[in-house]
Amino acid sequence: MPVQIGVKAHGFKEPLELLSDCHRRIEMFLGILEAIAKCVDRAPSEEARRALDSALRYFREAAPKHTADEEQSLFPRLRRVRSASIEHALSKIDELEREHLWAETLHKEVDALGRRYLSRGKLSSDDAGRFQQHVASLSGMYERHISIEDRDLFPVAKEALPQADKLAIAEEMENRRTGSPARKA
Repeated sequence: MPVQIGVKAHGFKEPLELLSDCHRRIEMFLGILEAIAKCVDRAPSEEARRALDSALRYFREAAPKHTADEEQSLFPRLRRVRSASIEHALSKIDELEREHLWAETLHKEVDALGRRYLSRGKLSSDDAGRFQQHVASLSGMYERHISIEDRDLFPVAKEALPQADKLAIAEEMENRRTGSPARKA
């Protein structure tokens, strides 16, 4: 299955929709990890090898930018909004940030095990079990985490944040991906 990491349905001028698009990529790459977890006790096919390499690269390189988009750009701006209508969404942010930290640790372990699998062609039964457990844990967490963000947080942010904040978030997101200095509005 060919995988293109940079594909997106929305542009940077729609930052909240782009964050949701990132969730679809996270789900896709988690699906790859889940499929690979079922067969890490035997040699991967060339297709499985490419898919796993793409998934590991996504979680190593692109996913941290998504986390930064939320933690450095979106969450601080939402915390500054004073409105009773967003209190429920705000109550979720601390939990989401804790999950980001927890997931980062598991992703490092999955990455190390996945690279070991790619270099050796199979994992020991202990390593295979750890890989499978970590992938299952990540999948369960992301299912809940993404639901909270897509259902509770992003729609509220779209309504509550002023356009200037959305544009600033968009610019910061683009800068994280292109490395270009932020433009002044």
